[in-house]
Amino acid sequence: MRLRFLPPSPIKTSLFHLLFPPNSLRTNSVNSPRLFSTRRSSLPRMAIPPKLISSSSSSIATSAPGNSLECLASKLWIKFRRESIFAMYTPFVVCLAAGNLKIETFRNYISQDLHFLKAFAHAYELAEECADDDDAKIAITELRKRVLEELKMHNSFAQEWGTIDLSKEGPINSATVKYKDFLLATASGKVEGVKGPGKLATPFERTKVAAYTLGAITPCMRLYAFLAKELQALVDSEDGSHPYKKWIDNYSSDGFQASALQTEDLLDKLSVSLTGEELDIIEKLYHQAMKLEIEFFNVQPLSQPAVVPLTKEHNPVEDRLVIFSDFDLTCTIVDSSAILAEIAIITAPKSDQAQPGNQIARMSSADLRNTWGLLSGQYTEEYEQCIESILPPEKVEFNYEVLCKALEQLSDFESKANARVIESGVLKGLNLEDIKRAGERLIFQDGCTSFFQKIVKNENLNANVHVLSYCWCADLIRSAFSSGGLDALNIHANEFSFEVSFSTGDIIKKVESPIDKVQAFNNILENYGTDRKNLTVYIGDSVGDLLCLLQADIGIVIGSSSSLRRVGSQFGVSFLPLFPGLVKKQKEYIKESSSNWNGQSGILYTVSSWAEIHAFILGW
Repeated sequence: MRLRFLPPSPIKTSLFHLLFPPNSLRTNSVNSPRLFSTRRSSLPRMAIPPKLISSSSSSIATSAPGNSLECLASKLWIKFRRESIFAMYTPFVVCLAAGNLKIETFRNYISQDLHFLKAFAHAYELAEECADDDDAKIAITELRKRVLEELKMHNSFAQEWGTIDLSKEGPINSATVKYKDFLLATASGKVEGVKGPGKLATPFERTKVAAYTLGAITPCMRLYAFLAKELQALVDSEDGSHPYKKWIDNYSSDGFQASALQTEDLLDKLSVSLTGEELDIIEKLYHQAMKLEIEFFNVQPLSQPAVVPLTKEHNPVEDRLVIFSDFDLTCTIVDSSAILAEIAIITAPKSDQAQPGNQIARMSSADLRNTWGLLSGQYTEEYEQCIESILPPEKVEFNYEVLCKALEQLSDFESKANARVIESGVLKGLNLEDIKRAGERLIFQDGCTSFFQKIVKNENLNANVHVLSYCWCADLIRSAFSSGGLDALNIHANEFSFEVSFSTGDIIKKVESPIDKVQAFNNILENYGTDRKNLTVYIGDSVGDLLCLLQADIGIVIGSSSSLRRVGSQFGVSFLPLFPGLVKKQKEYIKESSSNWNGQSGILYTVSSWAEIHAFILGW
């Protein structure tokens, strides 16, 4: 339930009219646009626990160049940080970070990168010709010189390998060609809606091309600076055995980081006088460059096994991928009980309002709000007491059975709390149509639905998705996913009891505790049989998910629940950031072997976004 009973804030008139438009034919209808987000919901802040960035990958979600969020370059980097995650999780980068990337692959990468860097230098040269500001010209010249220095570094690798001309080792691949053509076309002014360089009549028109060129160059610089810093954190500074330490040190150096910042500062300067339409062009160029960079990393030929993406070694004839996920605050931004409370209070009659004789009798909105407040306070206080009571006085070694026994107390607590809700009558009279409409307007965590959509639509992937939730009303979940075209998901949650289309106040209990969840988890797997090898992944965010997280072959914790980490840590569970965890796993790879993921290992992987989950499991 997780602190679900926090009383909704007083209903404001504006919210009331959003929920019940004056021209609405129904008086009990949630007819607003998607309301349930942290920015637009009327729910109190405490009812929407913040999704904190996990210590695992804080740089992924917060790494932004410069000090001002008003800078164009900074805004674009933040907007497209999802792409930076996909670049980081490519097999090439993971193997590079692990230090076991085959030298042939790295040589091929350097060969391709030489082609690109030459185009990079030429793009800077064209941008310098277009810039009408002397300071901008000087800055571009300096950046171009640094690219030439980077070319020298690449040539030093060639010398170490005894190769005279690395660029002649193999043909340029399609991804490199696409990237080069895109960059040089942009620098030549061949951008949609922009005149060619020979027809640029005014200095301002030429300056726009310089800005567009920087828009295509900047994401590459920032991405390399970002990746190198991430990799540097995983390489022991005293360990000279990492074969690619020189590459990592170069791009994580103060000099390269300064170049990335200088490039971004220049983009900001050149873009100051541009119109909104022209800034949109830069955004498109920036995004396209990020996508081309991911493709560039992805096409590097690997003649070795890699831990990413997880489905790479998946054989649908022999294997079955089973994805399990929690719902509240794992998939969503708002807890479902807070939504149901809001619907109940808004649709409840006022104290002096007569109730229709053909509907289930309900308490007034004022009484309902007070009752929710009492339930909330009692739940919060007793939940904390329950957590305290199950914690061992000192940290113990991980033992799954011991943890199961301890969480039986939490399961008893959750069951009693639900019984109090039913007895209170606060769930009486909710209209099924209102619940479904609220579900349709529910805001999901960024990237959640696109991840599930890609799994469901992949006909070559033998995968199944199961949602296990404490939610009191599975209709809310079904409606939420259906609005994203995800009717195929299997929903396992509690159900409201209805008379016609109005809730009776009873809950048909199916999943209301950690024990219930893990039993449902095991039952689902048993029903699949033994015709294929199951690989299970569980995604969750709370103590209620802990047993399933540990039972799955791969348990992924999204967000940062202090109670989850506290309970887990005391019972010997290790929380490992996903990317470093994958690099560690990659280091353990032996030639021609495949990775082994085993449940009940006591290790859980932490992420800060669904993009990391998507990149790990499915790739780009």
